[in-house]
Amino acid sequence: MYALILQGKGCKGQNETPIDDDEDGLVLNIKCHYSQASVIGSILELGDCAYVKGEERGPNYVGRILEFFETMEGEYYFNVQWFFRAEDTVMKEQAAFHEKKRLFYSDLRNVNLLDCIVSKVKVAQVDSRLNAKSIPPCDFYYDMKYSVDYSTFHTIATNNLRASNDLSSNSTETVHMGGVNINPYFEEVPVIYRSNKAELALLDLYSGCGAMSTGLCFGAKFAGADLVTRWAVDFNEAACESVKLNHPETQVRNESAEDFFELLKEWQKLTKIFENDVETRSNLRLSKINDFEKESHDNKVPSGEYEVLKLVDICYGDPNKTGNRGLKFKVRWKGYGPSGDTWEPIEGLRKCQDAIRDFVIEGFKSKILPLPGDVDVLCGGPPCQGISGVNRYRNIDAPLDDERNRQIIVFMDIVKFLRPKYVLMENVVDILKFANGYLGRYALSQLVNMNYQARLGIMAAGCYGLPQFRLRVFLWGAHPHERLPQFPLPSHDVVLRGGAPSEFERNIVAYDEVQPRELERALLLCDAISDLPIVTNSETRDEMPYGKDPETEFQRYIRSTKDEMTSSMSHGEKEIKKSVLYDHRPIQLNEDDYCRACEVPRRKGASFRDFPGVVIGADNKVMLDPTAERVLLPSGKPLVPDYAMTFEEGKSRKPFGRLWWDETVATVFTRVDSHNQTVLHPVQDRVLTVRECARLQGFHDYYKLCGTVKERYRQIGNAVALPVARALGYALGMASLKLAGDDPLLILPPKFSFSTIVQLPPSSSSEVDG
Repeated sequence: MYALILQGKGCKGQNETPIDDDEDGLVLNIKCHYSQASVIGSILELGDCAYVKGEERGPNYVGRILEFFETMEGEYYFNVQWFFRAEDTVMKEQAAFHEKKRLFYSDLRNVNLLDCIVSKVKVAQVDSRLNAKSIPPCDFYYDMKYSVDYSTFHTIATNNLRASNDLSSNSTETVHMGGVNINPYFEEVPVIYRSNKAELALLDLYSGCGAMSTGLCFGAKFAGADLVTRWAVDFNEAACESVKLNHPETQVRNESAEDFFELLKEWQKLTKIFENDVETRSNLRLSKINDFEKESHDNKVPSGEYEVLKLVDICYGDPNKTGNRGLKFKVRWKGYGPSGDTWEPIEGLRKCQDAIRDFVIEGFKSKILPLPGDVDVLCGGPPCQGISGVNRYRNIDAPLDDERNRQIIVFMDIVKFLRPKYVLMENVVDILKFANGYLGRYALSQLVNMNYQARLGIMAAGCYGLPQFRLRVFLWGAHPHERLPQFPLPSHDVVLRGGAPSEFERNIVAYDEVQPRELERALLLCDAISDLPIVTNSETRDEMPYGKDPETEFQRYIRSTKDEMTSSMSHGEKEIKKSVLYDHRPIQLNEDDYCRACEVPRRKGASFRDFPGVVIGADNKVMLDPTAERVLLPSGKPLVPDYAMTFEEGKSRKPFGRLWWDETVATVFTRVDSHNQTVLHPVQDRVLTVRECARLQGFHDYYKLCGTVKERYRQIGNAVALPVARALGYALGMASLKLAGDDPLLILPPKFSFSTIVQLPPSSSSEVDG
């Protein structure tokens, strides 16, 4: 049973404007509005929160009552604004470990019959941006807003808090202190950010050759923010050498993310032991470390022992391949040069406490490793080989039990340890497809559980000024005190064609159909590589002259120097560009494949299907011409290989496929294989060179790569497309300067894609109200 109390302002008549409930498709003619309702013995007022009947055998929903009314037909309804439990959001079952009392505010509302109300419930509202966040006794609390678009979790703006309080009564209150602590990740251990406020320090985890961090820094600089890559970590040695070559200012570590994480924890212990020395240079000894034996330091070196000159590096792992993992120091021995350096376990250096202390003090000052509070931005693309569609042994039921997917756990563990202001994770779209998006939901859930704001988007590289489609997933995270970065809308007119699972279609970064826009035309292959000099299949030079001037806007931009991209030249200074091109060499085709490449006609759409002796059936399948003798190569092998005939059931055009000038590339791979990819140059009988692939990924020509030709291709194929990273860096810079709004999307400045001119930030009067 229930009863209602009329509002003091009277009733709506039959002819007044009806409520149109979009979600349920109901159109209701309202007779009367009510200010209160008595439901199952409880008095509910406007602004109160209530349990609302859920699905059969499911939990009740929770919502805030906005309106009570009666229709002309004598039916009683209420309008409700919904809260989400964590598992009711896009995180689903990956939120099972979240705090059960935590809800998420939303703008979603609809109309329900009054008898759907189960009972009154008390919900506390918490401002997550305050340092002390706790709640009194209540049924639920909420501190963030959830939006379905771009799976967004973000801090509720102050004006929204005030607006919702206007609707609240005794059951909903804003709370700042007293009660149960709900935010251990940011408040349990105070974090002191040591980085210079004028500069944002970036850690690039799984850095590869440094593409994502490079692009982020370029974009942030364009917005007027100073983002600098201080640390980079990758397991691939050649990729680390590329980062060192192009970013000599960056501390580059060639090690696994697991070992890096263990090293960070050990480094924190060391700095705490020597914290007094860091400040006062006192003579604190190392007796506290790992229960070292208490021994006086003997200045005499016993016979048969070497004397330590100094310590030059630190790592965690097993660099000597002895089977013993642990904290190690690289030792420079007295009387020997760098070639004589050796890795020694800390337990074997108990007589070298002064050397360890000096190393830690200097390392702390120069920030050779980040401590909690040192990192402003952490970016990375944790590899998840276990989700690859070509892997027949994927663990669909428990993806994180597959060691090939566990890097995403390590990534989140490092985020939890370092607690950066901003997080950006990148991955392939399969992270949202495989096992119903298990890994993507896991990553989002981990950030939200750590009280980070979060936002997930799917971006196509071609939309930001590349002749390559390349769809990738990006996940933003932001400390509750910071602005959550937006996703930059496309700058180029590229049609987004599939690739995203239906549940995540609203995460594709694109304009609405009705949205006005001014987009530049999509880029084509000729825009990117037509100016490059002719090279042969056997080219071995790593450097060569350009030979001619750039022909397109993209080519002029891609030839920009590092100083031009970072605006590091002083006013009035003009840099003389070197007319040297790096890495313009292909992986050499073997003799048979080179002969096959030479047989492919130089026209659009040409492939092995144009070889003599091949016919195309009515079902588009290839077959050998039964009336013709099979053509053989000089080696005696057939011109038309069997693998090309059977690839993709004989319907593919990819084997020995030739690209054409007016086309775009689907994606740049980690290896260039003419057997199953369309990678032949339009008019030269070879595959695309390392530099041509680098340009398709947006690498500037000054960016030189290290390693073998195969290793360079792999670095390029694994990289984040630089124009995408640069656009995201612009969004990050705007957020860090408090110039970003609450909308999930932003429009890039005109001609952003090919501009090297840094944008000056707006004056303080035009800043978004913070």
